[in-house]
Amino acid sequence: MAISPLLFSIDVPGAGAVDAALVAPEDAPARALFVFAHGAGAGMRHPFMVQLSVALVRRGVATLRFQFPYVQKQSKRPDSPAVAQAAVRAAVEEASRRMPGVPMFAGGKSFGGRMTSGAQAAQPLSAVRGIIFVGFPLHATKEPGIQRAEHLSKVSVPMLFLQGTRDELAQLPLITDVVSSLGPRATLHVVDGGDHSFEVLVRSGRTEEQVRAELADTIAAWTTGLGA
Repeated sequence: MAISPLLFSIDVPGAGAVDAALVAPEDAPARALFVFAHGAGAGMRHPFMVQLSVALVRRGVATLRFQFPYVQKQSKRPDSPAVAQAAVRAAVEEASRRMPGVPMFAGGKSFGGRMTSGAQAAQPLSAVRGIIFVGFPLHATKEPGIQRAEHLSKVSVPMLFLQGTRDELAQLPLITDVVSSLGPRATLHVVDGGDHSFEVLVRSGRTEEQVRAELADTIAAWTTGLGA
C-alpha cells in the first residue's frame, strides 16, 4: 500500500523556511508522533529516513521529517548547534499544531538525534515525552570518547538508544556505560551486526528490511510503554 506524505514548509527563526513531510496512518488515529531529524550526511529524503518512516506508520506511529537549514541551502557544512536546535524546536512546534493531542516524541538519526537532545537539555521541548536516538554519534571514528554525551545528564525525559554492534561512532562498551549512567530513564536496544547506518553484512543472513522492521518494532513498543 502506497503511503503519501503531506508536504509543507516550516519557518526556522533566523534561518528561513525548510521543507518538511508528515506521514500518518490513514485508516486509524496515530498512537504516537515522532519528530524525526536526519543525520549530518543526508537530508530527510534519504531512503533510510523514508523507509523507516513508512515502517513506523504501518505500526501506528506518525512521523514528521524536516530539513536542517544547511541541507535546505544545499550546503555540506552542518549548522551550528544553535541553528540546528532552533530547527528542532520549530519542527516540534509544527508537529504539535498539526497533530494536537497525539503523544509526541522527538529525536533522529545520528546528528539529528544529538541536536534534539541538546535542545531538550538546554530548554525542555514542549509536549515531548521522550527522545529517540537512531544511532547516537558518541564520538568520531577511531576517536573513542564520551564527551558528546555529557549533556544527556540534563535530559529529564525518557530516552531510547538504538545502536548497532558495529557502529564506529559509538563503541558498544562506551555507549553501554553511558546509557547505564543515565539510570532508568534511558533504554538501550542493540542491533546485532548493525553499523552506524544500520547496515548489516551479507553473511549475517539478515536483510535491510528486517533491520528496519526491528527498529520500527522497538520504537513502537517503547512509545506504547510510555503511554502512547
